[in-house]
Amino acid sequence: MQDARQYFSITQLNEYVRMLLDGNAVLSDMWIKGEISNFTNHRTGHMYFSVKDAGATVRVVMFKAHAARLRFEPRDGMKVLLHGRVSAYVPGGQYQFYADCMEADGLGSLYLAFEQCKARLEAEGLFDPARKKPIPKLPRRVGIITSPTGAAIRDIINVTGRRYPQGELLIFPSLVQGEQAPAYLAGGIRYFNRARNVDVIIIGRGGGSIEDLWAFNDERLAREIAACEIPVISAVGHETDFTICDFVADLRAPTPSAAAELVFPDRFALKAELDARLARIGALTLSGVQARRRQLQTLAASRAMRSPATVLAEKQMRVDELWVRLQNAGGQMLARKKQTLGASVGKLEALSPLAVLQRGYAVAADGSGKVATSASAFEVGQPITVRFADGAVNATVDSIEKEQLWKRK
Repeated sequence: MQDARQYFSITQLNEYVRMLLDGNAVLSDMWIKGEISNFTNHRTGHMYFSVKDAGATVRVVMFKAHAARLRFEPRDGMKVLLHGRVSAYVPGGQYQFYADCMEADGLGSLYLAFEQCKARLEAEGLFDPARKKPIPKLPRRVGIITSPTGAAIRDIINVTGRRYPQGELLIFPSLVQGEQAPAYLAGGIRYFNRARNVDVIIIGRGGGSIEDLWAFNDERLAREIAACEIPVISAVGHETDFTICDFVADLRAPTPSAAAELVFPDRFALKAELDARLARIGALTLSGVQARRRQLQTLAASRAMRSPATVLAEKQMRVDELWVRLQNAGGQMLARKKQTLGASVGKLEALSPLAVLQRGYAVAADGSGKVATSASAFEVGQPITVRFADGAVNATVDSIEKEQLWKRK
């Protein structure tokens, strides 16, 4: 009996399921939300992860083209909103969600990206005040990186003309908004850093929303500013707006106009300060001249200047007097030293063995030269040496006669 049943291969089954899913209007354009888990950012640029809620889990794929547009870095445990479609993965026989857009749930994606980038660069030390360079007191030329048609450049030009017309501005035209803006802004930093044709750089634009200012939160731009050897002033937005550039720059100005005021001094205030310093220098110079004049007058009126011969004669007399005193003191000291030396010589002569010998005494020593102090030190027949004041006699002991020494009781 022939089998009338129709069999599908596994591939055909999975293809059919995928066709059904792809053809469903709801599943082909939908939003889902949940918590990320098992996140993997593949080396190809594709992202693979799961999204779960309290009761279920679904696999999610986000291809490189869509992942590259993300403003923040997804992580496990992050709650997100995903847009995309549901389809089947034929080789694995499972359905999964193909995401083309991701937003942070409960926290704006741009704000989350801003906080992540800020934390990362701060941990690397790019915001450390110790690495910030001082701004020149009176720069000759200032580089401006901004839109050539925006309000920021007009404000900077107006402030410079009013405060310090001698200041030179070198403008690097750049986009300040949109996806291509970070590359233009970073290019301006690199240009000035290589050319070294300015003393300080101002980078900025007028205020706007976080989306409008987003180019100044770009991590690549922040690293270019940190690596720049020329001082950089960030002048982005209004006073309440902060960007990554503000943190990494050497100085932050709340507005482009404020940046120009920080860079260039007020010419009138500068002239007043110079005038005050010149007046002080003149007063100090006059005071010094007057003091030297009084000193010179005092010296001119002194006795040494009026009668130098008399002063010289007095000094000569003083020298003669000191010379006599020196001679007298030297003679007295020499006499005392001679007296002391004579006394010491007398003591030495009194204690000298030769003086004793000259009074008729002799010293006996054995053959080795050891002086004997007792008759018991010798033996009969032993050779001895008897030393007198004028010489010595060699003899032999014939006999020994001992005598009793009387001691005083």
